[in-house]
Amino acid sequence: MQFTKMNGAGNDFIILNNLTEHLPVSSLPELARVLCRRRLSIGADGLMVVEASTQGGNFRMLFYNADGSEGEMCGNGARCICRYGYEHGLAGEEQRVETPSGIVTGRRIDRRHYRVRLTDPTVVELDHPLEAGGVTYPCAYIELGTPGLPHAVIPMENLAERSMDDLRPLAAALRRHPSFPKGANVNFYDLTAPDRLQELTFERGVEDFTYACGTGTGSVVLALTLRGIVSGQDVRVTMPGGELRITVEREGEAVRNLYLTGPTNVVCEGRVTDEELGTKG
Repeated sequence: MQFTKMNGAGNDFIILNNLTEHLPVSSLPELARVLCRRRLSIGADGLMVVEASTQGGNFRMLFYNADGSEGEMCGNGARCICRYGYEHGLAGEEQRVETPSGIVTGRRIDRRHYRVRLTDPTVVELDHPLEAGGVTYPCAYIELGTPGLPHAVIPMENLAERSMDDLRPLAAALRRHPSFPKGANVNFYDLTAPDRLQELTFERGVEDFTYACGTGTGSVVLALTLRGIVSGQDVRVTMPGGELRITVEREGEAVRNLYLTGPTNVVCEGRVTDEELGTKG
């Protein structure tokens, strides 16, 4: 079983091409749980599987979190898989990738940088306060695509000076807040300069902070654009894994396009031999 490992701003993924591997879909959650375990296997935030298109795209992406749960979509993963598709002859410099939450379009900027149009916001609640530990936190709630990928957007002053260990208990509590019917990714942000943000995201399925979250970054900038706090034009967001850029195109009060631009990195390619799977690749 051949694999490619990539990361987008530190958000890392294992990619399997099921056009050639022909793995049963029923086996993919367990594959994700085993292969994504750090130290014990390859290690990653998630597993992405390339399948044949069913809705007119160049190919279809199935996404599984590290715990084996199926994800709706992943922005950093979409950039990585667009590069994978281009370099493996599945698409040209412009791609149409089918995801469980809708079509994602991508464009190659250069060898390592890709721009993707994220799925449309389907739920936007700019005032969704949360109570945890006797404290009320201001929050916006965003869902992207159908079914919606849920994100909580929460301001946090001096975020760059806060440790993950300090914030982890709060993030874990908010991630399962009862006001979120399917839980939510928790995105803390701090406005550091005009159109410049610091961000830290606690992701569902990983159940910890990740180095970056593309859809989370898009949700943060979308909420702040609609509030008039940022311009929405090439807003720069710094996370532990690097910098992403977001552009929000509007038509009146409606959001027309939500673009994510950032780097990709091919870490390694090889053959899976993990004996915990009970198979030989």
